[in-house]
Amino acid sequence: MNQRWVCFDVGETLIDETRVWSIWADLLGVTRLTFMAALGAVISDGEDHRDVFQIVGRPDWEKLYPAFSAAYGGFQAEDLYPDAVPSLGALRAAGYRLAIFANQPAQRTAELQALDITPDLMAMSAEWGVSKPAPEFYSRALAEMHAAASDVAYVGDRLDNDVRPSALAGIRPVWIRRGPWGVIGGGEVPDGTLVVDSLTELAERIGEWWP
Repeated sequence: MNQRWVCFDVGETLIDETRVWSIWADLLGVTRLTFMAALGAVISDGEDHRDVFQIVGRPDWEKLYPAFSAAYGGFQAEDLYPDAVPSLGALRAAGYRLAIFANQPAQRTAELQALDITPDLMAMSAEWGVSKPAPEFYSRALAEMHAAASDVAYVGDRLDNDVRPSALAGIRPVWIRRGPWGVIGGGEVPDGTLVVDSLTELAERIGEWWP
């Protein structure tokens, strides 16, 4: 049997991004409810998430990025979904190798490691210079793992960035339905996608693909 890999997205897969968007709302002087509603509208329309700043009337949001970074302080233990660490451990105990490849700034790798997230491989898009959903992102991931696409599952919350492009790459897609994209983001779900509502469920059901 070839070595089998389970590869993870970060935002709304391992990390709850509620604090991210709450800080932005506070910095922009917009109520959190209004900001979240605007973000939901952008996601529902299939637009880039950064368009939310236009909707709330703050196209100058990038000027506030240093203030955001200072307030956010990187990933914290409170941001981890409660099932993240136990599920990674369960998958590793079941014999799977683990990777984390995601659209994130380069410093997120060290921040996750500081939270005891220690997969076999981990890299962020900023480190590679290529982002999802580009096919090159998935090609790079396979090359890093030295794995055949059929021996890899990719777990993510977004149909557009995670599920459909990984399926096109021949990777086994897992859609975790949590976070705004998991709840609102619509469209086609590729045949053969494993759909779960938690990483706990993933760890329990991944054998449906690989008995």
